[in-house]
Amino acid sequence: MKSLSCPNRQCPLARKASSGNIIGHGFYRTNGGRRRRYGCSTCGKTFCSNTGTPYHRLQHRRATFDEVAALSVEGLNKSAIARVKRISWNTVHRWLQRAAGSCRRFNDRKTTGYAITELQADEIRTIIRRKEQPNWIFATIEVWSRLWPATIVGRRSYRNTLTLFRDISSRMNLERVPLITTDGFTFYAKVIRRVFGPACLYGQVIKTRRNDRIVKVERRAVIGADWRLEKILADSEDSSKLNTSFIERLNLTIRRGSAYLLRRTICHPRWKAYLEDHLELLRCHYNFVRPHRALKFGRELRTPAIQAGLVTRRLTFREIFSSTMLLLALRNVTFAFFDSPVSVSVDDSRLSVAA
Repeated sequence: MKSLSCPNRQCPLARKASSGNIIGHGFYRTNGGRRRRYGCSTCGKTFCSNTGTPYHRLQHRRATFDEVAALSVEGLNKSAIARVKRISWNTVHRWLQRAAGSCRRFNDRKTTGYAITELQADEIRTIIRRKEQPNWIFATIEVWSRLWPATIVGRRSYRNTLTLFRDISSRMNLERVPLITTDGFTFYAKVIRRVFGPACLYGQVIKTRRNDRIVKVERRAVIGADWRLEKILADSEDSSKLNTSFIERLNLTIRRGSAYLLRRTICHPRWKAYLEDHLELLRCHYNFVRPHRALKFGRELRTPAIQAGLVTRRLTFREIFSSTMLLLALRNVTFAFFDSPVSVSVDDSRLSVAA
């Protein structure tokens, strides 16, 4: 109890651990067993160790909640998860909404201050409710770290494109000039010029298809001189020429990880909010939990977040969901690094860009 603090923001001792105001307040029983409650002797509020997390008032084991989230990001739909875990469909739906909300807050808090050397963007077409109302998922990837920094769901419009790149620019480290590669979508050039200005390098890869086969690939520089583009590609560890291979591979990962996006499926989302929630859950899992096979260094297998310097080790869903205990100001050593920036040394010679 010495490490706990009162979660009530109006309490004079809120977020102050080891103040001596937290006392035991009995127990409560769940299907997972008996759990302890605490009380604040200053304001009189009671709480438990899971207050402020998705586990709050959970009538099952926390491991079951984590397994439901893990099955969801592996492409299983809610009905299949309910059958496998032997719980009701409504419970699965409610749990995934909680998990998505926690992952959204975690993504907003942790996905900041990363460096971008090469950024690729693309869109995934999907339907919501009706085939006559197509929606698009704007996805981006930072090639060097394989980080998935941001995503937007909506119409293929100028406003959504601008929102996507503004979100990226507000979170990234602007010390280096990025190389941005997209397809030939009309609004990309206008938005990138508006957000990043003439200092960035922007190229397009335009593919011509005939009978569902690519018959021609055209590469062209839109912003920036050709010699600057050649230099940054020569210094790149991943690309020797303009390409969209990495974002297309991420698109496949997104499709395989979301039951809403599988082809020829009956699980398409009925509401846009459900798709946005699941993408936040999937993005958190991709960046922080799932090791990336392209980021293997000897015996070490990193996640994109480790490579980008956002965290120092691979996380689990338990740590991500419990990290919302910041609302309680719990000072647990396991989660202490969530509040402090992580310093990672990176060889500047690999990231240098001609000015």
